Amino acid sequence: MAAKNDATVLAFEKKLVPSDGYLSGTTWDKRHQQAPTPLGLNEKSVRGTISNRLKPALQNDPLKLNAEVEKPNLQTVDACALAEDQDTLKLSFTLKVLGGVDKPSACNGPNFNASYPGVAQAYIEQEGFTELAKRYAVNIANARYLWRNRVGAEKIEVVVDTGDGEQLVFDAKQFSLRDFNAANPDLQKLAGKIADALCGRLPYLLISVEAYALVGKAQEVYPSEELILGNGKGDKSKILYAVNGTAALHSQKIGNTIRTIDTWYPGHDDGTIGIGPIAIEPYGAVTNLGKAFRTPKDKADFYSLFDRFALGEKLSSKDQEHYVMAVLVRGGVFGQSGKE
Repeated sequence: MAAKNDATVLAFEKKLVPSDGYLSGTTWDKRHQQAPTPLGLNEKSVRGTISNRLKPALQNDPLKLNAEVEKPNLQTVDACALAEDQDTLKLSFTLKVLGGVDKPSACNGPNFNASYPGVAQAYIEQEGFTELAKRYAVNIANARYLWRNRVGAEKIEVVVDTGDGEQLVFDAKQFSLRDFNAANPDLQKLAGKIADALCGRLPYLLISVEAYALVGKAQEVYPSEELILGNGKGDKSKILYAVNGTAALHSQKIGNTIRTIDTWYPGHDDGTIGIGPIAIEPYGAVTNLGKAFRTPKDKADFYSLFDRFALGEKLSSKDQEHYVMAVLVRGGVFGQSGKE
């Protein structure tokens, strides 16, 4: 009888640890010569129009529709924009890369503890995290973490400092958001350092990232939006994220983009799903689409693969191994209930 994953308590600490991202404004021509100005939030009170889908009774009655349209849709919202003399958004954050993926932070399973460290070490010796590191490096170089700020930017430059005194400079527009086929010497250097840290050959790696996006003078930019709990009546309908008065992106949002490397989920390679890479998640969840791309029914979810992989069973492809290890780099609590 095959061994069973007996770990009911199992957790891995995340190995990619991003900071919040801070937004500031500057000009493209002088982006490296003058200090950028931190961007603050502005509050706006506006009267909007009714734009939601109406009930059939309202749609078919012009008088009722007019009465509905006349109702004021009053909103107070946060906004953020460059100054009138600024045309470039600067996003700054740091990323710490850690090793030790072969050691759970908590585990109570004797079978698991006897098997998993050897399996993880075998992966490190054979693969060296080179595939995952390359994909993380591409997502740093292509400035995916700018999110909506990336759309419509005329130019995007990414400057990366890995702490060795040499800056790596990337033209983000030269890197695709849909594949990881890019190759250049600076990208290889960055990927090599990330791989060394994940493998434990470096005690840790701290990467500083500065991304410059030429978006246009006085243009609106987009920090993270805060979740409004409750009905929010009487309060602002949109609250943006700021740290000590400086507009910012959540660290979770930056982390999501860096781990958007999963092109191994069912349906990607055969072209039936045209959304490109998705973030590494145990069930391949993409919340804005309301869909899980890795289901237990297809035996493509993390747990179906991990329970076999961790106890020494060979998976059907290297891609599945890459995915399992990428979830462990992401970190999380992966124990199982003892109840059936």
